[in-house]
Amino acid sequence: MDNTSHPVLRQVPFPFPDGRFPHDLGAVVQRTVAEGRLPALVVIHDSDGDWMVGDGVNDPNLPDASGVYCLASLVQDDATLAGTAALQPGFAAYRDGPGLPWTVEPFSFDDEDEPDT
Repeated sequence: MDNTSHPVLRQVPFPFPDGRFPHDLGAVVQRTVAEGRLPALVVIHDSDGDWMVGDGVNDPNLPDASGVYCLASLVQDDATLAGTAALQPGFAAYRDGPGLPWTVEPFSFDDEDEPDT
C-alpha cells in the first residue's frame, strides 16, 4: 500500500466520478487489511456516508486495531476493492475470500435499530 502522506477526507460527494474511489477519500480500515496481513472481506458505506474496511475476522473496535487510510491506496493492492466504490450509503459488501464475488446487503450499526429512550 502507498504510505505517502497526504490529507484524507472523511466524505466526498457520492456517487464518485467514473465510479472510482477518489484519491483523497479516507476510510476506517483494520490494520490487518491495511498492512496486507489479511484480505479485505467487508466494505461498509454507512448511512452517514462514512466508509469502513475490515478483515471479517477480528474485532475492529479493539485499541489500535484500525486506522484511517485512503481507499484508493487499498485498491492499488487489491483491485477487486474497486468494485465496491458504487456501494450505496447504508449498505455493506461481503465476500468469503480474496477474489471471490462481493455480496451486497443493507447495513446498519446495531444501535441504529434501537429506539431512543
